[in-house]
Amino acid sequence: MDLSGKKVLVIGAGISGFAAAKIAKKLGAEVVLSDAKAEKDIKYDFAPLRAAGIALVFGPQQESLLDGVSLVLVSPAVPCRIPIIQAAYRRRIRVATEVELAYELAESPICAVTGTNGKTTTVTLLGLLLATRFNPVGVGGNIGVPLSEEALRVGKGGCIAAEISSYQMEATADFHPHVAAVLNVTPDHIVRHGSMEVYQQMKERIFAQQTAADFLVLNYDDPATRSMKDRAQAVVCYFSRREELSEGAIVKDGQLVIRWQGREYPLCPVSELGIKGGHNVENALAAAASAFLAGCEPQAMVKVLKEFKGVEHRIEFVRTLDGVSYYNDSKATNTDSAIKALDTFDEGIILLAGGDDKMTDLTEFMQLVKKQVHELILVGAAAERFEQAALAAGIAAEHIHRVWYSMEKAVLLAHELARAPEVVLLSPACASFDMYDGMAERGRDFKRLVNKL
Repeated sequence: MDLSGKKVLVIGAGISGFAAAKIAKKLGAEVVLSDAKAEKDIKYDFAPLRAAGIALVFGPQQESLLDGVSLVLVSPAVPCRIPIIQAAYRRRIRVATEVELAYELAESPICAVTGTNGKTTTVTLLGLLLATRFNPVGVGGNIGVPLSEEALRVGKGGCIAAEISSYQMEATADFHPHVAAVLNVTPDHIVRHGSMEVYQQMKERIFAQQTAADFLVLNYDDPATRSMKDRAQAVVCYFSRREELSEGAIVKDGQLVIRWQGREYPLCPVSELGIKGGHNVENALAAAASAFLAGCEPQAMVKVLKEFKGVEHRIEFVRTLDGVSYYNDSKATNTDSAIKALDTFDEGIILLAGGDDKMTDLTEFMQLVKKQVHELILVGAAAERFEQAALAAGIAAEHIHRVWYSMEKAVLLAHELARAPEVVLLSPACASFDMYDGMAERGRDFKRLVNKL
């Protein structure tokens, strides 16, 4: 890809924006990075960008920024509805994402994963499975590592595992992974996308450019993903933990199995998976199917499936104190993800929930809370709405505790209330931006406070 002599405008000074700006400069472009925030309100160090000759513009984004621009690269956090992006469309300037840039730079095949929940676990596991055959292997995207940087690092002869969010697909038109997987689609990011229909459309863009030479891995147990086969051009491989399909990745007699083209490939017993919970069986099936279709040998994957212990902030064990185990599930930023976490435990739960409210329906979530949670501790902006939903579900008021904007108070109260063999679980069912810069900061604060007890 040659950008010599072209002017590129990057919108959004996040991780993706930084990477896109640096790479566009490396490819010969004149680069301007713009963010609507003031520089003092952004935590990143801009000195390396200035040293590279990248122009920085902060504050109101005037349409004049588009003068002479041939390409606009949009960060995932930036919605395409903002005026500067709409103006670019009117001027017929190409608008793309850092993910699209990565695809155009990639010289190795991409295995991409999207879905409402389970992406990070699946992609991390997929990267390890791909490493049983490919060298080098890249892992990037929404997982926190810019995909474009991984594409350049891997070069030829390897393979890339990519976590893809609906945000990253909003301004993406040509992205074309060799293997794509859609894990599930449940209500999330409705404020950004406007409706479930649009949200699902963004998810489906991951396979829109695939051909009959590619593969699409779909969750048979999720009606929303099962039906995507009707709109796919790629060869579809279903995975299911509930149905013994004639072809696909399945659970048979308590063992993970891949059935494909008339052959059956046993993997490992569910009981020996390194990650626990029904949702993680689905993640393992999706990762194994994707790796298999990318060319990995099934038997080579068994050791990885047994040894992989999961990712930080997803039902992450922190410590046991006085017979009570503490778990960090800060990645549960929606109700569906939190439901999966609650279903993992047989013990009574002291649940810490709440945060930046996504305004999703709480009915199903609170029904499960009533059944499995002994004490509900609520934090953040969502605390009041969550409390009202809990009361409406029939949860007694004496078991609902609001501590507002203090994780420290929440942890101390949980420690006071919990009795062995109960578990204390941070699974917020909310975003974190009312109190933290992101879910990772929230999870690490929780772990810090728990380890101080």
